[in-house]
Amino acid sequence: MLIRMPRRGLILQTRTHWLLLGLALLCSLVLFMYLLECAPQTDGNASLPGVVGENYGKEYYQALLQEQEEHYQTRATSLKRQIAQLKQELQEMSEKMRSLQERKNVGANGIGYQGNKEQAPSDLLEFLHSQIDKAEVSIGAKLPSEYGVIPFESFTLMKVFQLEMGLTRHPEEKPVRKDKRDELVEAIEAGLEVINNPDEDDEQEDEEGPLGEKLIFNENDFVEGYYRTERDKGTQYELFFKKAELMEYRHVTLFRPFGPLMKVKSEMIDITRSVINIIVPLAERTEAFAQFMQNFRDVCIHQDKRIHLTVVYFGKEGLSTVKSILESVTSESNFHNYTLVSLNEEFNRGRGLNVGARAWDKGEVLMFFCDVDIYFSAEFLNSCRLNAEPGKKVFYPVVFSLYNPAIVYANLEVPPPVEQQLVHKKDSGFWRDFGFGMTCQYRSDFLTIALHPCLTY
Repeated sequence: MLIRMPRRGLILQTRTHWLLLGLALLCSLVLFMYLLECAPQTDGNASLPGVVGENYGKEYYQALLQEQEEHYQTRATSLKRQIAQLKQELQEMSEKMRSLQERKNVGANGIGYQGNKEQAPSDLLEFLHSQIDKAEVSIGAKLPSEYGVIPFESFTLMKVFQLEMGLTRHPEEKPVRKDKRDELVEAIEAGLEVINNPDEDDEQEDEEGPLGEKLIFNENDFVEGYYRTERDKGTQYELFFKKAELMEYRHVTLFRPFGPLMKVKSEMIDITRSVINIIVPLAERTEAFAQFMQNFRDVCIHQDKRIHLTVVYFGKEGLSTVKSILESVTSESNFHNYTLVSLNEEFNRGRGLNVGARAWDKGEVLMFFCDVDIYFSAEFLNSCRLNAEPGKKVFYPVVFSLYNPAIVYANLEVPPPVEQQLVHKKDSGFWRDFGFGMTCQYRSDFLTIALHPCLTY
C-alpha cells in the first residue's frame, strides 16, 4: 500500500497564514491600547498644567496664577496708557477745531464783515490774501488753448451738474453727498451774509422793501451758482441772487483758500438794458431755421425783448425761404431787430461768425454764437448776460445734445413736443462738455481773441 506524504510547500503556506494573522491581531491590540491612552477626557476633571505623571505642589500653581495675573496687569496698564493718550489727542483736536472756528469767524468778519478784523492773526490773513491774489479769481491767465481752462461746476438749491463726475453718466447730479451739500450750503449762507450786511466798499446800496423796511435776501432768492477748484490755491464761488419783484441781480464772489471763506467781490448787476446779438451762421437747413424761429419768437420776442438777430446765410438755395420766414415773424410780432447777411460762398461757421460780429455797427454789444438747432430759454439769456464781462470774462455754456427723437421715442406714433423732450437723462441725450462752439462774449473780446488766439479770459 502506497502512502503519500504531505507537500512541504503546503505546510509552509499554512504556517505563513497563521503568522500573518497573529501579527494583525497584535497590531490591532497595540492600536487599541494607543487610542485608549491618547483619547481626550470627556468628563469635567481636566488635568492641570504640568507633565503627565508628575505631582505638582500648591506653590507651583500659585506661581502660575501670579504669572497670569502679572500679564493681565501689564496689559491693563498698557490699555490705560493708550486711553489717556487718546483723550489727550482728542482734547488737542477739540482745541484746534475751536481755534479754527474762531479763525474762520474772524477771517469772515475781517474780509466780508468788518466786525472783528483786529482779532485775526496778521500772518494768517496775509497768507489767505496771497492765495487769493495768486488765483484766477482776481486776474486772468494766459493759457495755450481753451482746454487749459478749469471749468466751473453749476448748481442750484436742488441740483448739481458736476463735470468732474462725468456729465455723460450723470446728466443731472443731485448733491446726495453730505460733504458737498454742506459745502455749497455754507457758501450760499456766506453770500447771503455779505448781501444782507454790506461793507462800505461794496458796489451796492441798501434797498427798501414795499413797506419801507430793509430788504433782506434769503435762500429762496438764490438763482444759480458756479464753483471750481484750483488744486494748489482753493475754491472759487460765483453766486447770483434775485428778488422776484426786482430786476437787478446780486452777484457775490467768494474764495476758499483751503481755509475760511473769503469775500472777493459783491456787486449789483442791472441787465435790463443789456442787448444780446444772436449770430446764426446758416446754409440750406430751412426747416431747422423755421423751428428755431418758433422758439426765438416765444423766448426772445415775447419774453426777453432785448435781442437782435443776425443771420449769415451761405449760398443762394433756400435764401428766399429764409427771407420769407423772417418777414412772416416781422408781420406777426412787429419785430424788426434782425440783420440778414447773404454770402455767395461755401458754408464756413467761423467765417459766418466773423462776418456776423462785424456787421454790428452800434458799439459794444454782447454776442451769442448760436447754431440753428439750438433750443434755449429766457433764463439762459440772463445767464449769458450775468457771466460775460467786457475785457474780462467769456461764457462757454455746456450744451445738452438730444438724441434722435425717432429713435428715443420709436415706440410712440408721434414724438412728444420739444418742451417734453428737454429732460436731462442719459437715455434722452448727453452733455457736450467737449465742445466750445457756443459762447457768450462781447464784441471787443471776440476781436481780441481773433487777434490773439492764445488768450483765454
